[in-house]
This record gives sequence, structure tokens and C-alpha cells, in this order.
Amino acid sequence: MPVAKAGSSSDSRVIAHVDLDCFYVQVEQRKRPELRGVPAAVVQYNSWKGGGLIAVSYEARAYGVTRSMRGDEAKAICPNIHLVQVPVARGKADLSTYREAGSEVVSILARRGRCERASIDEVYLDLTDAAEALLAEYPPGQLEKKPIDEEALNSHISGLNSMGDDHNQRVKEWISRGDADRRDKLLACGVLIVTDLRKQVLQDTQFTCSAGIAHNKMLAKLASGMHKPAQQTVVPQSAVKEFLELLPIKKMKQLGGKLGNQLQNELGIRTVGDLSKYTEQKLQEKFGMNNGTWLWNIARGINGEEVESRLLPKSHGSGKRFPGPQSLRIVQSVEHWINKLSEDLCERLNSDLEQNKRIAQTLTLHATAFISNGTDSTKKFPSKSCPLRYGQFKVQEDAMTLFRSGLREYLGFFGVNAFGNKQNEWRITTLSLSASKIVCIPSGTSSILKYFTEDSDITASIKPTEESERDGGSKLTEVKTLIQEQDACVLDDNLGTRALENTGEAAPIQRMPTILRFFSPGDAPFPIKKQGCFKSLHFSGAPSSSGLPQLNQRGDGAIKRSACANSGSRAEKHLRADEWKYDVDEIDHSVIDELPPEIQEEVRDWLHPRSRQVKQRKGIAAYFLPKPS
Repeated sequence: MPVAKAGSSSDSRVIAHVDLDCFYVQVEQRKRPELRGVPAAVVQYNSWKGGGLIAVSYEARAYGVTRSMRGDEAKAICPNIHLVQVPVARGKADLSTYREAGSEVVSILARRGRCERASIDEVYLDLTDAAEALLAEYPPGQLEKKPIDEEALNSHISGLNSMGDDHNQRVKEWISRGDADRRDKLLACGVLIVTDLRKQVLQDTQFTCSAGIAHNKMLAKLASGMHKPAQQTVVPQSAVKEFLELLPIKKMKQLGGKLGNQLQNELGIRTVGDLSKYTEQKLQEKFGMNNGTWLWNIARGINGEEVESRLLPKSHGSGKRFPGPQSLRIVQSVEHWINKLSEDLCERLNSDLEQNKRIAQTLTLHATAFISNGTDSTKKFPSKSCPLRYGQFKVQEDAMTLFRSGLREYLGFFGVNAFGNKQNEWRITTLSLSASKIVCIPSGTSSILKYFTEDSDITASIKPTEESERDGGSKLTEVKTLIQEQDACVLDDNLGTRALENTGEAAPIQRMPTILRFFSPGDAPFPIKKQGCFKSLHFSGAPSSSGLPQLNQRGDGAIKRSACANSGSRAEKHLRADEWKYDVDEIDHSVIDELPPEIQEEVRDWLHPRSRQVKQRKGIAAYFLPKPS
């Protein structure tokens, strides 16, 4: 929880929070202009009781329609409301249209300062540099000479008594006053900048937005919701105490849950003003050193959280709810929806990779569940994570492994050993997959996708350059390392696996008929197939006379496996260098058939070591008799 003490340099920052007004409705209104100016709402794709409302226009809100209602309830109190269903794909809501529309807005807002996309319809802006530059254009006391747009004069200035017909005049005086301190002058410049940005968004996208302007993210976020729609609110430093005094504690970020309940139930705190009456020491004694200091600071409007430079989402997710009778009761039903969610997630991952040259590193499964006749309803289904492997089948396989691991742990809370029974039947009510820890592909490398397409040639993706020849093919090694780290090994029906040869040089790689020619001994993946899903299993060792690795395999044909859950992933990283983990029954023998005839037999001997032939004799005792001379 970042904090900053009062009087620090953070007080001179100009931070804005821009929130698009009933965004989903506005996206639908742009597609269907006849929805403008009339009661409208966007509903979920399911038809139960008219679907759940996820966005409500301000015309419908005037009738008392709220987001907590179902479509049938909304029609009962507002018969002329227009209900628009969210697009559907793979049996769940498809929000891609709204994400793309949000990206249009972000690209406009990012023109004037550091931009952090907080959600599909929210953006933080650090406008400090732009405000400093604007203030530098007008010497002290000369800001009033700058023409002020009428929209800027409609701004709400916290602490400014501007009620009545003279509102615009009072706002103009506040913006242009020459005796203001530097912090207020910077905020005044922020008012003008945000006004221009909001007008540009409206002109280019037809979307209206509201904004809050303050010296930190926390205050800007709170201010943006004070006056809506299509308005902006400013919180000067001198007005912070009054601004927070009567604000309900539950409105503060991170205080809407357990900690907020604790403040209310144990200390009787209802507003931020109530919280400000406690000393920092008292809060530290009650909630710990860090939480106590954080609470003391936010009660005084102090927050040191920086605006991150992020135009793209920091994670991707796909989820679905299964309320009431729709809850999932058997593993097969869970697997069906995990496959659907994986397909959706992989589509977004591949799009991000292709368009933005970014890859995600962690796959996480979240779920909520309950057990009938359970004695403790507070137990939560544990979230599980593992390294993310690109490829739809791999994500599906890993996600199911994570689910089974989480379910076993969840049932263990209740002392249930099996996956449910008549006395303790489990139910899954929400299920989601997320891909996180997204990083950019190192500069100078080509997109991973180029190495896995049937029509692409490896030599076309990486060509020798003076730089690569000089550094011994470092860029080639960089790409190869990146691919190996992501386990991005994809097979196709014709050629099999494509990968980069670890030659240490940026030399062209010839197309060869056998799949093993694309790999180097010691760190290459070997393809296996199970239930239509390919895995990448690693082997290591020194090359034999045929160019294949020597395998240190136990004579009893022992099988080594590792799960994709957290514990399994760690175990895989610490495998001994002379071990090869594989399951003989999972090897795709069609791949072996692609090998040259001279090495096919050797590979098969690997997988199925020939047993010593024993001459048949009568009776078991014959096996123990001396060998005939």
C-alpha cells in the first residue's frame, strides 16, 4: 500500500481519473443511434428473468432502474426500456467489442501524459508534465489571459462556494487567479487539459466521460464519481478534509470488504471523518504497522501510488457464472467449460502476441464452490497457478490439472476423500481462467508465431546481420530461449514440430524431412500426444553416433511424470540433467515414422528396450538349471 507524507512532492502532481459514462450502453448507442435519449440497458446473454443488467442509461435510471435488477423487473418499472443483449460466443458473453471501443479512448487520452488503463472503461492519467508546460507558457498572474473553454467553466471545484447563476464566473476566477499557490495553478492547468481531452474523445468516438482531477490517484478516483455524466470535479489540497469528511468508509478503495467491516464493527467507524479521529499509533496497534499507517494516510487524503505507464491490460481473463441450478456438479461438466474458457483465453493471448508482441507467463484458475451439508461455508476454493504454455490444448490440459488439484484441496477442508458423494456433493458456481505476468518480447526478435506456421520458413524469420554475426547469433539465442521458456512447441499434421536449431550462429537452417533435425541434443522438446493434446517433454544427454541423445533410462522402464500444479512445476525445474521423463504409451508414433529408416529402429529401441530372449523349457525349475554347454 504505497503512501506519501503530507507536504511531499506528490502534492504537486496532477492526476486525473477518466471514467466513461455507462460505457456498454454508449457502445450500443453508437451502433444503434435510435437508442440515444431513450431508456436503455445492456443485459447478460442468459434469458432467465430477462437477463441481468450490466449497464443502465441515465434515462432509465430516472425511472428507478438499477444494475442490480433483472430485465423483467426493469420492464415492470420502465415499460419502454430497450434491453440490448451482450454478444455471445462459446456459450458466454463476448466483450471484445467493448474492449476495442475502450482502446479507442485510451489512445486519445494517452496523447497528453502517462496513461494507465485501469479497466475496460477507466483510465488514470499523470498530467504533471503537461500542466507544467502549460503553466510555463503563462507567467505568474497571466493565466487569466488564456481563453477558457465553456466546458471547463462547468467544472466542479471542491470547497468552492459557487452555487447559483454565478457558477461559471466563480470557476473562471478560481482557474485564473494570480494569487493561487503553485499546486492550485497546476490543478487549474489540469482542468483545461482534461476538458480538451474529454472533448476530443467525444468528437472522435461519440463517447462521453466524467473525470476527477486531484494530486493523487485515490482522490482523483473518488472525485470522478461525484458528478456524472459528462462532468469533471477538482479536489484542491485545501479542500481534501472537507471532501472526505462525510464520505462513507465503504467508498474507499480496499475498504469495501473485510477490513472495512472490521472498522465498522469493532471501532464504529462509518465515514472517513470518523477514521481521521484515530491516531496513527492507535491504528497501528489495532491493524498492524503497515495497515495502520496506510489507514492514517488515506483518512487525510495522502496516497503515493504512481500512475503506471500501461496502455494495454496487465492480464487476460475469461470466466463464467453458474448460479443456482446451473452449478456444475461433475468433473465432465467442468472440463467442458474449461475447454470453452481456454479457447476464449487463447484467442486473446494470440491476438496480444500478434498485435502487441507480448507474452503471458502465468496461468491461474479461480473458482467458487460449496458443498451440500457442508459444516463450514466460509472455506474458499483455492486458486491455483502454473507456468503458462501457449497452445489451446496445452492450456486446457493444464487448467484441468489445476482444477483437480484445487478440488482435492477444497474437499480436504471437509474431510472428503472422493470427488463428492451423496452426503457431500460439491458445486461449482463460478469458474475463470486468467493469464498474467505479461511481458514484451525482447526487441530485435521476431514474433514467435512465425516459427510455428506451416507456410513460414525459419530462414525468413531470422536473417544474418552484421550485428548477429558479430555477437555470435545472440538474437537467435534470445528467441530460442524465449521459446523454450514458454514451452511454445506446436505440432502440425504435415511437418510436425518446428523450432530453432541451437547452432550459435545466425546461419540459414535447411528444411529436413525428419523432425529431430530441428533440435539440438541436450535441451530439445520431444513430441508426444495424448487425447488429442500435445505435450513437450525434455530429454538431455550427450549425442550418440546417430546424433540422438544418450538416455539414462532405468532398466525397469520407470515413468517420471510431473503435474502442472505449483508443486509439479517446481519439481520439473529441478529434474536431474541425466533424466528423461516420458510415458511410452503417450508417444505419437506417427512422428517416429517421419524419421529416416536408419534411425527409426534405434528410436524404437529407446522406447521399448528389447528383453533378453529366454529359450522355452518345460517347468519353472528349468529356468534355474545350468546353461547347456
